[in-house]
Amino acid sequence: MRGSADTWANRLQRTAGTRTLALLIERAAALLDGDASRMALVTFSTRVLGAALAYVSQILLARWMGASDYGVFSVAWTWIIVLGIFACIGFSSSPNRFIPQYLKSGDLERLRGFLVFSRAGSLFAGLGLAAVGMVLVWVLGDHVSPDYVQPLTVILLALPLFALGGVQDGIARSYDWTSLAMLPTYIWRPLVIPALVLGLLLVNGSVSAFDAAVAAVAATWIVALYQLLALNRRLRSAVPRGKRTMDVPTWLLISLPMLLVEGFLQLIVSADVIMVSFWHSPDEVAVYFAASKTLALVHFVYFAVRAASAHRFASFIHSDDHDGLANYVHRASRWTFWLSLGTGLALLVVAPLLLSLFGEGFSSGYPILAVLLVGALMRAAVGPADALLSMSGHQKICAGIYGATFAMNVGLNLMLIPAFGLLGAAIATSISIAFEASSLAFAAWRRLEVKTFFLARAAVTRDDGGMA
Repeated sequence: MRGSADTWANRLQRTAGTRTLALLIERAAALLDGDASRMALVTFSTRVLGAALAYVSQILLARWMGASDYGVFSVAWTWIIVLGIFACIGFSSSPNRFIPQYLKSGDLERLRGFLVFSRAGSLFAGLGLAAVGMVLVWVLGDHVSPDYVQPLTVILLALPLFALGGVQDGIARSYDWTSLAMLPTYIWRPLVIPALVLGLLLVNGSVSAFDAAVAAVAATWIVALYQLLALNRRLRSAVPRGKRTMDVPTWLLISLPMLLVEGFLQLIVSADVIMVSFWHSPDEVAVYFAASKTLALVHFVYFAVRAASAHRFASFIHSDDHDGLANYVHRASRWTFWLSLGTGLALLVVAPLLLSLFGEGFSSGYPILAVLLVGALMRAAVGPADALLSMSGHQKICAGIYGATFAMNVGLNLMLIPAFGLLGAAIATSISIAFEASSLAFAAWRRLEVKTFFLARAAVTRDDGGMA
């Protein structure tokens, strides 16, 4: 075991140059014309690199822990991702709305207030949710499998700093500090977690789901605190010191619907993993989780374009440039779909090999991956329509669509998992995502007269020249 661990240690050490690689990508992107192109390239390159690192991280954890403990850890970490979105209370997305607005209007007092309140609010919300979660795990202990109790309790300690990191990502994106926004979440944390688990493996000779949970908490705190120091250093140069104005009601009024959008989106992505754990053993959960993680590169194309586009949508909207917005949406949708399609087809070819890397029995997840790919392409076909609606003030409509999609997903999972097992969960998720994508595209057309489908015409010229 120790010799195997040393081999993996050498491989992890070689990934230490990933930050340098990402910085080189950013410098190369600086040669492009336009901030949007530069940010899109850096965002996409970092997300692809991050997806590869996260995937390697999951393979390492699965092989080091074994299928059962890996399945337990997967469910515990999925809960952190879901609860972490809600702990952000919408401030992981609303910086893309408020910061460009305050910079354009020169309202530095509200800008300073927002920068302080958004981060403090998410930190305290994370603390509250973590405390409630711990109490519920122990109160409902008789209804929770003993395998999950300790890992779930420990991993909730990551929640406050996970939420803080999410808000800091949003702030950094709004300033086009792409490396600071992307590297902590998509590069540093996927490196630090397996590195810490490896250390425990070398010391103890084996690792459990509990050990991995401890490592995940430590990694989340280390990365988020470092990002906090780096972000504060940049903000001191970008925002002069001065009076702060706390416009909390306005911030919450806009951010909370965005929270519902982000929260329901994450629930749609994660509900199948959590619900599979209600009916199936940790070993089977591990197979499903590995299949969904193998598909992550396809999803990351969508999320990369979404992250790079959100505050661009806001800029077009504040400038009342309808045709510019429509053309930008068209380009974003085309890039999202064709890159997702190409990535998905390539993935289908190599997926059997990739799944086998997780360990014995994981190759059975191939049909699950194929079904989930259909849903991913449905979402990619309409591009970042949800970000478009949120940035244009229609976040409540977007939240309603995601709420309906989540309800459909849960209902379909309840029906299909008992009948068809793991494949039923994948079918339920893909059907739900198809409903979500078509609903978002229809809402964008009705409210903004912007076609988001990748094959639609680029722009619709309005007689009044304004925004809907």
